[in-house]
Amino acid sequence: MKIKDATFFKTIRGFLTVYLPKQKCASPNTIKSYRETLNLLLKFLEEKKKIRLHKASFSDLDRKTVGDFLEWLENSRKCSVSTRNQRLMAIKSFFKYAVLVDATQMSFQIEVQKVPVKKSSSAVVEYLSHEGLKSLLSQPNAKNDRGLRDQVLMTLMYDAALRCQEILDLKVRDINLNAISPSIIVTGKGRKIRSVPITTKVAEHIKRYMLKFHQQAGQQDDYLFYTISHRERRQMSCDNVARFMKQYGISARKKCRDIPKNIHPHQLRHTRAIHLYRAGMPLAILAEFLGHANISTTQVYAYADTEMKRAAIKKAKGEELIDEPVDALWQTDEEMIKRLYGLK
Repeated sequence: MKIKDATFFKTIRGFLTVYLPKQKCASPNTIKSYRETLNLLLKFLEEKKKIRLHKASFSDLDRKTVGDFLEWLENSRKCSVSTRNQRLMAIKSFFKYAVLVDATQMSFQIEVQKVPVKKSSSAVVEYLSHEGLKSLLSQPNAKNDRGLRDQVLMTLMYDAALRCQEILDLKVRDINLNAISPSIIVTGKGRKIRSVPITTKVAEHIKRYMLKFHQQAGQQDDYLFYTISHRERRQMSCDNVARFMKQYGISARKKCRDIPKNIHPHQLRHTRAIHLYRAGMPLAILAEFLGHANISTTQVYAYADTEMKRAAIKKAKGEELIDEPVDALWQTDEEMIKRLYGLK
């Protein structure tokens, strides 16, 4: 089977195996996302444009085709606008690299750059009340190993406001429980590393967990939370976390109606951010705590917190309000009326 455009596939290989990991130092998760995007794009060409894999080339990826691909993601695969835009950014990044390798691909890059990012309405930030959080964290049965693991994982995810992948990337060496102020070393998006303090109470939970799951010495490179497959410890997946959180959410909702219907791991991060903001943490410090590169990303928590707005309204006593309506001074002044309405 002869490949029509070998340069196209060589460029893909260079983009995924050299440019992203070695030149851009992109994280494994970023590379995985970009690889999925290109695979989906090739799948779209084959299914919808009837272009077999070995026949695909740069010339097939004009502005209209990329636009059709994005619509296919939304309509057929039910992707969100955010996911659609992420896929578009990955394609644009690929073509940017293609021009670096071969300047003759500039015309294709110009075409793709014309595809606009789709605007989306601001999503409502869902978070748990203190009662809802307490109910959720009490669902796992900490008397058995799996229940203890799930409870400690959710507790730490909330306490440190971690993304799901961040907590699953934690290794034993990243945990510092012996200091006066316990902390963890977190590798965030773009491999940015930050030190996050944790409460002493959560540190005690982690110690209890590690006595059960990390008894042997020399396990500094082991993942803090793991699954066992074929007698080997493997990194837990975000799907696994989402699965057990959904189950605990269903059981917690029977006891506490404050639990959102479709609970997911990221809500613990949102919940911690809202709770810290309500407690008076300035947005600049909250942004650093969350690992946000831009404080504008953190601003969503200020917009989301209607409870603080309600409390502020209650504090306003309203003495400045006038109980009885008073006629405006100019209402009986005919000359003033004429001037106001342009009659004079």
